[in-house]
Amino acid sequence: MADRLLRMKGIGKSFAGTRVLEGVDFDLHAGEVHILAGENGAGKSTLIKILAGVHADYEGTMEVGGQVCRFRSPRDAATHGISVIYQELSLIPSMRVSDNIFLGRERSTHAGWMRHGSQAKACAALMARLGLDVNPSRNVEDYPISVQQTIEIAKALAFDARIIVMDEPTSALTKPEAERLFAIIAELKANGCGIIYISHKMEEIYRIADRITVLRDGTHVGTATAADLPRAALIHWMVGRDIDEQFPRHAPHLGGVRLQVEDFTVPDPHGRPYPLVDRVSLRVRAGEILGIGGLEGSGASALLNGLFGAYGRILGGRVALDDFPCAVRSPQHALRHGMALLTNDRKTSGLVLSMGIAENITLASVPKYSPGGWFNHGREMETARRHERAFGIRAASLTQTVETLSGGNQQKVVLAKWLETAPRVLLLDEPTRGVDVGAKQEIYALMDRWTAEGIAILLITSEMPELLALSDRIIVMHRGRITAEMSREEATQEKVLEAAMGQRSGVEGVAGP
Repeated sequence: MADRLLRMKGIGKSFAGTRVLEGVDFDLHAGEVHILAGENGAGKSTLIKILAGVHADYEGTMEVGGQVCRFRSPRDAATHGISVIYQELSLIPSMRVSDNIFLGRERSTHAGWMRHGSQAKACAALMARLGLDVNPSRNVEDYPISVQQTIEIAKALAFDARIIVMDEPTSALTKPEAERLFAIIAELKANGCGIIYISHKMEEIYRIADRITVLRDGTHVGTATAADLPRAALIHWMVGRDIDEQFPRHAPHLGGVRLQVEDFTVPDPHGRPYPLVDRVSLRVRAGEILGIGGLEGSGASALLNGLFGAYGRILGGRVALDDFPCAVRSPQHALRHGMALLTNDRKTSGLVLSMGIAENITLASVPKYSPGGWFNHGREMETARRHERAFGIRAASLTQTVETLSGGNQQKVVLAKWLETAPRVLLLDEPTRGVDVGAKQEIYALMDRWTAEGIAILLITSEMPELLALSDRIIVMHRGRITAEMSREEATQEKVLEAAMGQRSGVEGVAGP
């Protein structure tokens, strides 16, 4: 077809004898958004890396603009108009924004001198196009993850690519930032670009998709227009079975007060006068899920990190576990008191990517496996096998490095690591971020099992339907303070958003019965 930008035919790929793609077909037309969907481990990332020139040894053929190509490197793919925005950012934090945007294709004079002024001007124009108030001369590390994600998108746009791949681009974006991204996608479509878009968010898929292709276990399940593929059919294609409920009903298992927090304060670590968490008080009962809503910068993540001792000793407030005072001074101290934290960035602060599955699972519980100073590897493997079965971790072996696992399986490894510490309070910050619909269902079921065992859960999720469905109660934060508390029955999307924007309602100073 004249408007076809890309055609991949019969693509096959193996790693160490394991088949990850088998006879996959995929194409992309100018002016369309083609969703590439499937569970974690379905083969999506491998297919994209073939397109991006990361993997050159594959079976099948690829045509770009009607010409047969086999890219030998990412630079080779970029020269053919292909740009990939990976979920893991490729920015260099200690470099300026403008230098990151033009990294590898710097603007210079004939004498070889860098044209920093020209780069800064072009960078500023790109930022204005994206609606970002970003100084091109500042370092990337000066900006939060949500802004860094948009800088990554700007970097791709600067290449004037015809084929743009976006892998979970809204995973760290607020709703207004995501809306700006969708406006940019519409502009790119109008200019004849083709967008390959990977997302696990159903609302997002049906908001922007023209066509949808589904992979499962490395094979091509089907391709259809979004209008001809209802959500239930899409989920069935992805997981190979029907899922009756997107959010299974969470049954409350309420016991006594497990965690009590009074006037808890987290000062700004950079010395700014406004604390990250400002005199927060709450109670959570054994077997209860307390949801925490709020927009970017609300202080919700800082609250969980503070409770876990990530900022060191907190000067303001009191914490009690099962009625016993608990002055947490460090993560190690928190673990000894029965608190565990799943952070919102598993690759940076949740896992050691170069280590094996078993090693990661026991990483937070090393003393249990080192009686007398000797590490018991046999006991470690026994524990890892138990968690492998309980969590449904899919891997070739328990010595496999976690960097080779899919996102959903990596998340299960992190959860297994924290469950191995036998926590009484589990702090979950975005537990389903970047995982597929099948893995989400498994995590929901695990949360229900943990609460049945008496574990108290504090849950942060940016997905509003998830927050409303899983929480027994919800508190909402704005600028470090609680602005509302509501029961599951009282909570609505409108009420949560209103409180997240700073309008106080129904707060008596302590969240909890």
